[in-house]
Amino acid sequence: MFLLVGLGNPGIRYAHTRHNAGFWVIDELAFRGGAKFKDIKFNAFITETVLAGENVLLAKPLTFMNRSGLAVRALLEHFPLGIEDLLVIYDDMDLPPGRLRLRPKGGSGGHKGMASIIAQLGSEDFSRLRLGVGRVSGDFQDEADFLLTPLTPEEKEQMHDLVLTAADAVEVFLAGGVEEAMNRYNAAPREQD
Repeated sequence: MFLLVGLGNPGIRYAHTRHNAGFWVIDELAFRGGAKFKDIKFNAFITETVLAGENVLLAKPLTFMNRSGLAVRALLEHFPLGIEDLLVIYDDMDLPPGRLRLRPKGGSGGHKGMASIIAQLGSEDFSRLRLGVGRVSGDFQDEADFLLTPLTPEEKEQMHDLVLTAADAVEVFLAGGVEEAMNRYNAAPREQD
C-alpha cells in the first residue's frame, strides 16, 4: 500500500488558493479511483482505493499546512507503512506555473508543510511531487498573500491542467516507480509526450 498525501489548508477560505494544489491532486486521484472522503482519522481526511493496480491511502491533512507532519507521521505509524511508501504532493513557488517535479528525496526548499513532515519523520528520504505555482508578482504584498489568494479564471484553467498531469504522474509513479515517473514528467510541458 502507498500513502499519497496532498498538502493544503482545510476550509472554504483556502479552497481555491495556490497553497491547496496538493489537495486538488488528491481529489483528482480519489475521483479516478471512485473513492469518496468520508473518514477523518489522525487529523486528516482519508480514503482508500486502487490506482494503477496498487492499493493506496489518500490523505488531506487537516492540521493546516505548517503542521502537516503531525498527520503524516500518525498515518504512517497507524497503517503501518514505511517512509518508502510515502508520496507527498504540494505547491512550489520555485517552479514556474504549469511545471511539476518529482523527486525521491530532498529538503523542504523553504516549504513549511514539507519542513513539518521532515521534522516529524526525522528524514528527507521520501518521494515528493512539487507543483509549480510561480513566484510573487503584481499586486501581491508577500508570499503568504500570493499563496492564499484565490486564483484568477486563467490561473484556474492552468492549474486544472497541471492537476490532471500531476495525477497522471502519480499513476506512473505507482505503476513503474519514481525513476520512470521522473523521466516522463520532470521535463518542461512542451517536451512531454
